[in-house]
Amino acid sequence: MDVQFLENTYGLNNMSQEIAGLLEKKYLQFNEPGFLSDDPVSIPHRFDTLQDIEIVGFWTAVLAWGQRKTIIRSAETLIGLMDGAPLDFVRNHEEKDRKRFEGFKHRTFQYLDTLYFLEFFQQYYRNHNSLEDAFARFLHAEDPTVEPALIGFHELFFSLPEAPKRTKKHVPTPKKNASCKRLNMFLRWMVRSDHRGVDFGLWKNIQTSQLLIPLDVHVERVARRLGLLTRKQTDWKSVLELTDNLRTFDPTDPVKYDYALFGMGVLEKESPF
Repeated sequence: MDVQFLENTYGLNNMSQEIAGLLEKKYLQFNEPGFLSDDPVSIPHRFDTLQDIEIVGFWTAVLAWGQRKTIIRSAETLIGLMDGAPLDFVRNHEEKDRKRFEGFKHRTFQYLDTLYFLEFFQQYYRNHNSLEDAFARFLHAEDPTVEPALIGFHELFFSLPEAPKRTKKHVPTPKKNASCKRLNMFLRWMVRSDHRGVDFGLWKNIQTSQLLIPLDVHVERVARRLGLLTRKQTDWKSVLELTDNLRTFDPTDPVKYDYALFGMGVLEKESPF
């Protein structure tokens, strides 16, 4: 699809309708159980309880850069190190149990980062039932996006006195104009509920309309070719621009088109244009 051709041939309104139709078609094509097998979201789908899904989902999302097979393999290693029982392990493990993670790493995610994640999770889940509150407490129903939730969560996550500076790059914040791709993806997993078997829809205190697009290189490339993203940088402002444009197609659930953009960019193996 050539956007300039559509604009010249059909006019802006018809061009928008053409893009909307394409996105809707691809969303339905890719948002189905077959999507799970090769995607990191398959990892939290191995669990049934809310807290296990949250812990594994969050950690998997944080590790989600690089090849998907490598991400899944690293997440599987983590699950094994937690004895296959994430909540039980993070709540009840002792200091000596952390030594087993010494050999675990994923790209720039190192042992020191793992130790801090374990410390945060242990303290948090000993005092709270769900990770949802760590995000939702900073968000109001009238907030247009989850930006306050991401900013607040970042500050909460690194509020422990031993928080390593190096670990902050793994849990970014919009305050630094970061795109926060992996956090936005995690929120999509936990909040969206369309009964199609991919996203969980377990969290009820964040509105689907407030979610923001997880902006990775594949989504960015397709969005630019469709004329949905014009900002040159890949940053927080780009996330807002793209989500705003997707909101014109579906104001209540703009990030459902993450499936369409990602699917066209990666899963089809060839350009749809």
